[in-house]
Amino acid sequence: MKISPEITEFLNTPIRIGAKTAGRRLLVSPMAGYTHVAFRQLMEHFGGYGLLFTEMCSARAVPTENPEHSLVFRWRSGELSHLVCQIFGSDAQDMANAARRIEAEGFFGVDINFGCSVAAVCKRGCGAALLKTPDLAVAMVAAVRAAVSIPVSVKYRTGWTDDPRPAMEMARRFEAAGADAITFHPRMAPDRRTRPPRWEYIGMVKQAVRIPVFGNGDVFDAGDCIRMIQATGCDGISIGRIALAAPWTPALWTRGLVVDNDLYHFCAKRMMDLLQQHFEPVTAFRRFKNWAHFFAAGFKFGHRFSADIRGAKDIDAIYATVDRFFADIPERNPRPNMNLFR
Repeated sequence: MKISPEITEFLNTPIRIGAKTAGRRLLVSPMAGYTHVAFRQLMEHFGGYGLLFTEMCSARAVPTENPEHSLVFRWRSGELSHLVCQIFGSDAQDMANAARRIEAEGFFGVDINFGCSVAAVCKRGCGAALLKTPDLAVAMVAAVRAAVSIPVSVKYRTGWTDDPRPAMEMARRFEAAGADAITFHPRMAPDRRTRPPRWEYIGMVKQAVRIPVFGNGDVFDAGDCIRMIQATGCDGISIGRIALAAPWTPALWTRGLVVDNDLYHFCAKRMMDLLQQHFEPVTAFRRFKNWAHFFAAGFKFGHRFSADIRGAKDIDAIYATVDRFFADIPERNPRPNMNLFR
């Protein structure tokens, strides 16, 4: 489906977030294990987004983290003007200290994670677990706001029950505490994509506040993008898994990039090149395998490609598998294969 000129114009309209301006209203969500420096450099090749985000960074670790050795708190200087660092933690002072380091390094802004529902994170009182202690979550936002002058944003979910009213109240409280923008994912915290997101809740959150609200959740093609904007009145879109499967998606939706087999082939090989540039061979090898599972979702027989990549014994075998798969033009899916998107 071709995206309409009106939606393209909307996505390309700059948006004010606190004291700064994002050039477009299309964001690429932070994703643990995936939105690392190599993937972001691949995204930059295509462009079309407003802001990129790091992976989740531990607020306790950030103040003393060495970017030359860290797997997550690592960046290229040229991306800082459009890069937001996402942090998670369980202590307001830790969050404030991390935010100061992030501002000092020159990031566009700092994002606070109240959305991750992975058990290992929630058991530590972080991520979506903080939606059970709203006073602490709000105190974290206030502490970060008091610590820095750069934009402060929050990403969070509906909560632990399927009721939009607490999410609306949290939005109001986050705004009052100094948040400059919200990214809202309208699923319950315990729901790991087993049910569709309730997009109507995004509209309710949008109506509850005056700061920008970015909608997130199951936006996989131009039609989804149009429907979310029209249905919710959100100020912008934050995409996740579709950016992994097709890193050129922002360029497709904002400037009509032409997509062909050569682009897919280039993308897969470039990803492996960049991973080796930024990480040790073992880490690069593992991260390519993890990413390829999503990339494969764009093909009719992507499960075969994914299996071949998983079976590769070394980096040379990955390059050979990629070249072999694209030697003949593989049939593409109109929408990603959801079996490979979980």
